[in-house]
Amino acid sequence: MNLQLHVLIDTLTIPIDDLPREIESMGQGGASVIQLRGKSATTRQLLDYGAVLRELCFKNHLTFVVNDRLDIAMALEADGVHVGQEDMPVAMVRKLAPSLTVGLSVGSVAEIDDARGFPPDYFGLGPVFATLSKNDAGNPLGIAAGLDLVKKASAIASVVAIGGIHSKNVAEVWKTRVQGIAVISAVMNASDKKEACLSLLGARD
Repeated sequence: MNLQLHVLIDTLTIPIDDLPREIESMGQGGASVIQLRGKSATTRQLLDYGAVLRELCFKNHLTFVVNDRLDIAMALEADGVHVGQEDMPVAMVRKLAPSLTVGLSVGSVAEIDDARGFPPDYFGLGPVFATLSKNDAGNPLGIAAGLDLVKKASAIASVVAIGGIHSKNVAEVWKTRVQGIAVISAVMNASDKKEACLSLLGARD
């Protein structure tokens, strides 16, 4: 699985009719994973929107992951599911859906250590910087603390950095040697999403 650039999409951020153009643009820019979020969406809305998104990901050779909702991921035959600390435990996800790639959000040494028994395929580590895109993201780790956590987490699973990452600070994040980054506003707020993705990936040394 190519973890280099995850773009998180909410059902409210891109109108469903605009998805074909925007997903193609992100794929051309180097996005590798599209993650469906829908904190305020109903189950039916997630299914309807996600069905379109899943087909577009397949067409554009992108990995399709669903945030939080294992039931939605299974129903849509997604490639993976990403869970948080308050969601279904990784061990149970593995039992119910052994074929899915599993991501787990972590933001501390304790959370990383807790994952050793049933490690995910990758960690979503953050928030690295302050972010307005996720209300319950927690306090930013910063690069120094984040680097220490990357080293610890990398011994267990691949690491994807998330939280407040944009074109002005992404070079610092790449220097921590994470396997990938995950963004929302850095791409969603860009009029040219292909160029936004290219800029984020172009900052790697």
